[in-house]
Amino acid sequence: MLPLRRSRRFPRIAATLVGAVLALSACDSGAGAEKTQSANDGGAPLVVAPGKPGEPARTLSADEARKAAPDNHPNTADLDYAQMMIVHHRQALQMTALVPGRASGARLKGLAARIDAAQRPEIDAMEAWLKGSTGGTGGGRHGSHGQSAHDHGAMPGMATAAQLAELRAAHGAAFDTLFLKLMITHHEGAVTMAADVLSQGRNVQMEEMASEVIAQQTAEISRMRAM
Repeated sequence: MLPLRRSRRFPRIAATLVGAVLALSACDSGAGAEKTQSANDGGAPLVVAPGKPGEPARTLSADEARKAAPDNHPNTADLDYAQMMIVHHRQALQMTALVPGRASGARLKGLAARIDAAQRPEIDAMEAWLKGSTGGTGGGRHGSHGQSAHDHGAMPGMATAAQLAELRAAHGAAFDTLFLKLMITHHEGAVTMAADVLSQGRNVQMEEMASEVIAQQTAEISRMRAM
């Protein structure tokens, strides 16, 4: 069972409020700005922040709204996840590349094509995110893209070198069976990693990427189990 995902609704609202306050501060005039003026604060724009469940709303000044915004700077969990998931996805692509010449059925070939089409853009997105978040240094605890041997063994769901060799040597129905077995395990590992970063990371963009991995790969696990 996946760990419960923590709620970030209130911090996200706070972040949105900061943007709204900054936008209002930049306006010289306008009906929207006029409605937020406060006589008690020298005409400075104010914004109403919805409270948490069961709590009343609060009226915040620009400075208070900025302080209420969450720290969206990537932490080690965010960086580690991106680095390792790039390696994790690349192994999935190595496996799907074997399908056209070895699989026995069109259904499995279609599944492999969908996995390939989904994970290539995700690799590009995570590499771009890492570059923007670390200035091209890679960051995290694992160096550039987390490609050390230790990382490879530590990632859940990764096929071993022996399993990959067995998959390369298989054909027909034997290949189909082994591919599904390895890819289900591989997807389950990716879902575990994504759930971990949702509970430990703090970057909203990485949270969105991890949520997409969970949704997409959980659905694919169900399809593979039915094949």
